[in-house]
Amino acid sequence: MMVTDSTSRATASPLAEALLAALARHGADKTLSAPELAQEIAPQVTPGGDWHALIVPIRHAAVALALAGQMVIYRKGKPVDPSDFKGVYRLGLPRHD
Repeated sequence: MMVTDSTSRATASPLAEALLAALARHGADKTLSAPELAQEIAPQVTPGGDWHALIVPIRHAAVALALAGQMVIYRKGKPVDPSDFKGVYRLGLPRHD
């Protein structure tokens, strides 16, 4: 029987891996919006590079990654509960200050 933890499950998808890679390219101190990330990763993860179709999947992947501790969801510059946030948000890597 194979045992996996929440971290490996969160990054199992190509979308999650692309999100983390894009954020890593921009650095730990930079946050990006879902549309910014969608435009950057669309050529890698969608046929034809349609970034609009990625907005909702990015949100779902971001929640999973945030719950696994691999990403932080920000609203108005402050980290939010990944299970309960609304409106405009930005994504970033966890900071180890």
